Amino acid sequence: MSEEFHRIKRLPPYVFEVVNKLKAQARAQGRDIIDFGMGNPDMPTPPHIVEKLVETVRNPRTHRYSSSRGIPGLRRAQAAYYERRFGVRLDPESQIIATLGSKEGLANLAQAITAPGDVILVPNPSYPIHAFGFIISGAVIRNIPMDVEGDFFASAERAVRHSVPKPIALVINYPSNPTAQVASLDFYKEVVAFCARHDMYLISDLAYAEIYFDDATPPPSVLQVPGAMERTVEFTSLSKTFSMPGWRMGFAVGNEKLIGALGRVKSYLDYGAFTPVQVAAAAALNGPWDCVEEIRKTYQTRRDVLVESMARAGWDIPAPPATMFAWSPIPEKFAHLGSLAFTTLLLQHADVAVAPGVGFGEYGDGHVRLGLVENEQRIRQAARSVKKFMQNADKILADYEAENGKVVDHPSASRAGLS
Repeated sequence: MSEEFHRIKRLPPYVFEVVNKLKAQARAQGRDIIDFGMGNPDMPTPPHIVEKLVETVRNPRTHRYSSSRGIPGLRRAQAAYYERRFGVRLDPESQIIATLGSKEGLANLAQAITAPGDVILVPNPSYPIHAFGFIISGAVIRNIPMDVEGDFFASAERAVRHSVPKPIALVINYPSNPTAQVASLDFYKEVVAFCARHDMYLISDLAYAEIYFDDATPPPSVLQVPGAMERTVEFTSLSKTFSMPGWRMGFAVGNEKLIGALGRVKSYLDYGAFTPVQVAAAAALNGPWDCVEEIRKTYQTRRDVLVESMARAGWDIPAPPATMFAWSPIPEKFAHLGSLAFTTLLLQHADVAVAPGVGFGEYGDGHVRLGLVENEQRIRQAARSVKKFMQNADKILADYEAENGKVVDHPSASRAGLS
């Protein structure tokens, strides 16, 4: 009875819990923590969506069990969105499922298609569910390093060549969480060809499709590529697009076989989201969409303030082209510590919380992720604290070394070429 459960043994301690505990301790001491650590949108959900929820919830018939696949009107709204936005036609009955956020959909798809020992190709760094959804289901993960200067396809080919058995699926995520990298349609064409060549499924996380900046071309869908539908399922989410994180509403769309497998697993596990939430989600997708533009502008303004004010503080943060995150190298003086130690020191000495890059995979350890979830005033306040932190870097490092012993280069950061 003292033996740990098999699936739990495959899950390491969640790195972000370390930071969360430190934040809780600091707040319990009355400290004002400026928190860039979690991608939790702070803007209110647009009023017309809330009003539709309230209107629908007053009807007692909507209080009954819903459908695990999503109500027909919601699936039709998602189909209309895909045709309008990407020029992709989807059958609402066989190619679309409403999920309880994209995270749940990814995890349940992994349960649906994975046999113990199957190999899955996953970018590293990557959003944790991309790997751990499959790890929980019994898969083996083969990481594809996602350093900025690396050749994705060379790394992917090498991963296939050295995997036994042959990988069954590739996960991609653009715009990327955490790196904010974007992908072009030409890149997607190569990805689809790569998966066809190796007879693999393709799983695309497109949660940040509508959060892009600088009047850039809107991020494409991989389903725009001819032939992609034969092997692809793509996930989207309303959490960031409409500032609806707590509503837990997302979608899986694409290949009928994959969608059918996900639907069968979900039919055993849930009755779908609360019907009024689904009705309100359909109202969001059907428009008006001016609220999405306002949300996008707010994130861009925050991004610009963050990059500018942190640069003045002595921390150069690359401007992300998309998503609600900035992916920043650790400042040079602290780079040898690794991301978890740097995150801890920043919280202790500047009251600023960020997400350690190692939480997204070993190849992320030379970076930290900052969420654009604080207003402009708070961002500037954080920059003032960071400036003092940087000015006192020598003393902070000396105290850290005295307390923890000799500091050595972090191996995973060096190995990834990120420190």
